Amino acid sequence: MTTGHELLPPPAAVTEADLLRQQLIQAQRLSSVGELASSVAHEFNNILTAVINFAKIGMKAQTPASQQQAFEKILKGGQRAAAIVHTMLGFARNNSVTRETTEIVPLVEEVLLLTEKDLGKHRILVEKKFHGRPKAVVVPGQIEQILVNLVINARQAMSNGGRLRVEVGENPAGDTVEVKITDTGTGIAPEHLRQIFEPFFTTKAPDEYGRGGTGLGLSVCRQIIEAHHGRIRVESVVGKGSTFTVKLPKQLPEDR
Repeated sequence: MTTGHELLPPPAAVTEADLLRQQLIQAQRLSSVGELASSVAHEFNNILTAVINFAKIGMKAQTPASQQQAFEKILKGGQRAAAIVHTMLGFARNNSVTRETTEIVPLVEEVLLLTEKDLGKHRILVEKKFHGRPKAVVVPGQIEQILVNLVINARQAMSNGGRLRVEVGENPAGDTVEVKITDTGTGIAPEHLRQIFEPFFTTKAPDEYGRGGTGLGLSVCRQIIEAHHGRIRVESVVGKGSTFTVKLPKQLPEDR
């Protein structure tokens, strides 16, 4: 049996809480960076190893063609490293709260680049399905933060590997953009569905280092989505997986 729970946007946020909320969002963002740091460092080591090896090949090349091929491999490795650094630094430092009309697919692509090595290390196969290039009025850095949290959570639910499906498109009514993240993991028990968005609630067991979940990831996701006048829905089947659907408005309420 599939169980689901949907959160509706609450009244406008209390102004005096805005600063504390932004500090919490930033702290949680840095926590996510920490989750990915080891995998990103490992990826950089692989890139540097390839760059060094192709540099040696280029230096010993006997023909212009083989030398050109080595240079092309070096350039490709350097460009990939630069893209990872740009994405990681942008994610960590982006404190902007300015909403702008933004294509959602590129945000998803950046998050998948950032998490690619982590997912690969845990034998997670990624499937992407993009229906056009829909736009929503969002704070781009905050939407990336939501997506990073949901992808990391999905990976943690698939401890023995699995499949991650990411889908982006407009809803049938056309007034929102939907991002669906589906995993084939352990699923969420029905009695926990109404609690997973509460601060400090976690079902994650401690890892080999004694670290468990903080219980802030989904809570922060909810805060960000509510501030965007959006919605988040979760459907889950124990033992089969979960689907989180984020609905983002294409226009601000005052513009409708």
